[in-house]
Amino acid sequence: MKKITYIVFLFSLMTYAQHHSKMIVEVNNEKKILNVYQELTYYNQSNDTLSSIVLNDWNNAYSNKNTPLGERFSDEYVRSFHLATEKERGNTNTITIIDTNKSLLSWKRPDGFPDLVEFQLKNKLFPGQKATFVLSYFVKIPDDKFTKYGYNSNGNIALKNWFLTPSIYKNKTFIKYSNLNIDDAPNALFDIDLQISSAAEHQIISDLPLINKENNTYFFSGKNQLIVNLFFEKKVSFLSFKNENLDVTTNLEDKKVSDINKAIIVDKVINYVSDNLGNYPKPKITVSQLDYEQNPFYGLNQLPSFISPFPDDFIYELKFLKTYLNNYLKTTLQLDSRKDNWIYDAIQVYYMMKYIDEYYPKVKMMGSIERLGILRGYNLVSLDFNEQYSYFYMLMARKNLDQPLGDPKNTLIKFNEKIASKYRAGLSFRYLSDYIGEEKLKNSIAEFIAYSIKNQSDSDYFKNLIQNASSKKTDWFFNTIINSRKIIDYKFDNVTKTTDSVSFSLKNKTDVNVPIPIYGIKKNQIVFKEWIDNVKTDSIYTFKRYDADKIVINYKNIVPEYNQRNNWKSLKSFRLSNKPIKFNFMKDLEDPNYNQILYVPTLEYNFYDGFIPGMRFHNKTILDKPFNFDITPSYSTKTSSFSGRFSVSVNQFNRDSKMFNIRYGLSGENYHYAPDAFYKKINPYVIFRFRENDYRDNHFKSLTFRQVYVNREPSVFVKNNLEGNYSIFNARYNNSRTEITKHFGYSTDFQLASKFSKLSTSISFRRLFDDNRQVNLRLYAGAFIFNKTETNYFSFAIDRPTDYLFDYNYLGRSESTGIFSQQYIQAEGGFKSKLINPYANQWLTAVNGSFNIWNWIEVYSDLGFMKNKQENARFVYDSGIRLNLVTDYFELYFPVYSNNGWEVAQTKYAEKIRFIVAFSPHSLIGLFTRKWF
Repeated sequence: MKKITYIVFLFSLMTYAQHHSKMIVEVNNEKKILNVYQELTYYNQSNDTLSSIVLNDWNNAYSNKNTPLGERFSDEYVRSFHLATEKERGNTNTITIIDTNKSLLSWKRPDGFPDLVEFQLKNKLFPGQKATFVLSYFVKIPDDKFTKYGYNSNGNIALKNWFLTPSIYKNKTFIKYSNLNIDDAPNALFDIDLQISSAAEHQIISDLPLINKENNTYFFSGKNQLIVNLFFEKKVSFLSFKNENLDVTTNLEDKKVSDINKAIIVDKVINYVSDNLGNYPKPKITVSQLDYEQNPFYGLNQLPSFISPFPDDFIYELKFLKTYLNNYLKTTLQLDSRKDNWIYDAIQVYYMMKYIDEYYPKVKMMGSIERLGILRGYNLVSLDFNEQYSYFYMLMARKNLDQPLGDPKNTLIKFNEKIASKYRAGLSFRYLSDYIGEEKLKNSIAEFIAYSIKNQSDSDYFKNLIQNASSKKTDWFFNTIINSRKIIDYKFDNVTKTTDSVSFSLKNKTDVNVPIPIYGIKKNQIVFKEWIDNVKTDSIYTFKRYDADKIVINYKNIVPEYNQRNNWKSLKSFRLSNKPIKFNFMKDLEDPNYNQILYVPTLEYNFYDGFIPGMRFHNKTILDKPFNFDITPSYSTKTSSFSGRFSVSVNQFNRDSKMFNIRYGLSGENYHYAPDAFYKKINPYVIFRFRENDYRDNHFKSLTFRQVYVNREPSVFVKNNLEGNYSIFNARYNNSRTEITKHFGYSTDFQLASKFSKLSTSISFRRLFDDNRQVNLRLYAGAFIFNKTETNYFSFAIDRPTDYLFDYNYLGRSESTGIFSQQYIQAEGGFKSKLINPYANQWLTAVNGSFNIWNWIEVYSDLGFMKNKQENARFVYDSGIRLNLVTDYFELYFPVYSNNGWEVAQTKYAEKIRFIVAFSPHSLIGLFTRKWF
């Protein structure tokens, strides 16, 4: 019976509209290996004669640490892939390809593409012809901890892009992309018949229709496929929901939503998408929790479960809507999904926004939290749900890190790829819809989808549809909104009013000319709305007033505008201020209607001031601003005196330059540096920051100029305290490139004061090798140009700098004994042992090195020469064990041997141990955000 079923199954499809694969797969569950037999029929649908064929083999991206996937993990500070064992990796091996003449065909992996297979044909394949090939190979499944696809510790398996599939042939060549874990495989459309056998304990779920099942063998068949998902589960988590058109199989997690409510939600979403995009063209689709986790609803998924500001049904509904839209588009549209990724994002997010407008227009961004009286003054909780998309985009635009929507997906930094660019794409469609008309955009999208399901398509085809749908000019949309990172910023100028009309001119602050809507507002209600298509600086626009009490540019935030703080003008006869001041506790989103001042209690600590409670006042909302102030008056409990700090800065962003940011600032602070003495520091500065044209390149450069003024009170606790007041000019250049597997950086520092001048440089190198051994090296060299000082206060230090610029976060900066004297900061000589006479008033050179012996346990050694006036140069050294728990954030150093002798055998050894602990919230946040920006 099984043999008859297989014969019927194997020949069930005799004619094919596109490529076709007949596959027999045996799963070795113990070894996590698929034994694949594949009969591939390739149709040459192009007008070219082919002599070779390219297949996507994205599973082989997991084969070693140096594949493009491995390099991307390193670039995003993902350490697990580099440290993985061979057992945890995946690959495709023992590939044989035979043609219909039983000839063994040669194949290779193209240079730079270890996850592609290109094989040569014995006979050329002419346009319209087809050829059949028999392939056999083994697929070793990777651990799912890298991308969530693969096998997990529970014995379940999830597979995507797991077998050899023809790549898209377009413009006389095959598209060659490597797997970068960004869900953009350029698979050509294919039909498939799949017979797969696994262990009895597994149930197999797929987005392919199930034709038959015999014991542990499943027979699937599907047409017009771009991807094939397979899930092997010991305990099935999927539910199936069917309506008259579609079978939806899903395991989206939400234990609080009943199966009946899930069925209602699924049906509601399917009908909504069908009404707007058309029916899903296949009989079955999977919507898995894994799909959602790959692209979650950022913002919604960041809220802790105990807050629960949204009903469980609502959360499930949005999760299903987002994932269903994504899977609908990714499994049907024949696009180059790396090059034209913005189209997927725009359609998905646009219809998510419209869904909220249609079904939940009154829902707020923070859900039911807005009903808490204590929070009603916050813009964060009063915003409508759909307004969050603009803020996530603006988060990057204000940092000057936004990228053109039309850029290929692999060039986007992670935050743009996952959030900002995706949301801006949806906002851009909303902008276009409001301008040309909602129905015209809806029809154009539906027509584009219908065409792209059946044909290879691209963004140019969509552009033609939009231009044909509207009599209005839309070149600006594609040239400026999609294919550039130009920012939009309008403000009112020369506003005059009468009882019946209002007149004004517009100032275009960025010289980007796009249509802009003007609103008249009366008591928070819109009384008129007018579009200005072509903004001219010398034009006066006059509109009927309709008793409006203010006019607002882009009131509904339809246009993705860079700055909305300058968008409105009051028409009232008397006003104290165009925008009143608003105080908020802790943090808030930017509110363009107010000048916001945020306040938050602070608590700091150092050995001399003790605990330092204070109140911080600043204007740093979640979005960056050109002008920032930050003032923290505080009280030192140990000395019963006032202390504090302040900073004022202005950011100048250059949109089209490698020197992308200039910051002008002034900062100051007033704390104790000894039990009986204050220091005051004033620091005017300017910082020039540079980046590469490739935003994903972790190459950063900066040039800093500052003048540091220090006033130190005399102290009886500090020896040789002769340097009271001083001023130092400092110029510093930093250049570094950092990934998880390698780092190289260098810096130079020049200082000039009345009594001395010095020049120093440091070079740092780190490399994580293929055998998971890591080497860290640092070279420091510094010399005085002249030195007229009488103490070692400004001298180079071999192990613990005096920090006369007050740059380092010392807990006890003047301590020579006790726990606070053991704090280690890698600067100047960088030694860990406390040596006798650690200062050099002429020059100093040092080399710091470490090598890991197991995981985060390392051996370190430091070597150096130091020279004082009228003394011979002195050779210094130390060595020991380093526990590198979190680099630069939490480390311990245990000295073993140095100029002091065998330190481990000496008394009071615990006092020789050094530590690094990062208490700075800014530093700790950087540890988690570095992979995103």
